[in-house]
Amino acid sequence: MEPDNLILDEYILAQSENPRPRVCLIPTASGDSRTMLELFVTCMRQLPCELSWLTLFGTEVTDIRSYLLEQDIIYVPGGHTRNMLAIWRAWGLDHFLRDAYEAGVFLAGVSAGAACWFEEAQTDSVPGTLSRDECLGYLPGSFCAHFENTGRRPAFVEKLAKGELRAGVGVDNFVGLHFVDGQFLRAVTHEPA
Repeated sequence: MEPDNLILDEYILAQSENPRPRVCLIPTASGDSRTMLELFVTCMRQLPCELSWLTLFGTEVTDIRSYLLEQDIIYVPGGHTRNMLAIWRAWGLDHFLRDAYEAGVFLAGVSAGAACWFEEAQTDSVPGTLSRDECLGYLPGSFCAHFENTGRRPAFVEKLAKGELRAGVGVDNFVGLHFVDGQFLRAVTHEPA
């Protein structure tokens, strides 16, 4: 979600057969930040899509599962991975999102919103440390976002070597991984190679 560089967002939209896909933002990891919602609208309104969002801090959606099943794409931005997952589990979103995925809804995300789909992730959910979070398990293995940031790469590699994390992937900023039916298809980026 960068207003001046929408290449990855365009790639996500292209995964839908709908020429004007319904895209739902779930900004739980940011505490349903108004700033995150405004950024989403600023970016995505430049593209051919229908926008909506699901906020859990004061939602008016009465049937969350049905609401998610009506979407073509669900987009989860970054923030606090552990809190997001705890809130989702309390609301049943861990199951509703699985239902949406199995019904063909394309799931996408950035940072915490990318980590959540894996079995586990190295995150900074605990201040001052890089720790392991148990995630949704839709994708196999472990995940580390912001791989190029100081400290993340060596900590992730060390945890892998010690068996503290399952085999997995580390992903730099501005890189997306595309999976189909749990299998890696390709990496995409908007940065020059």
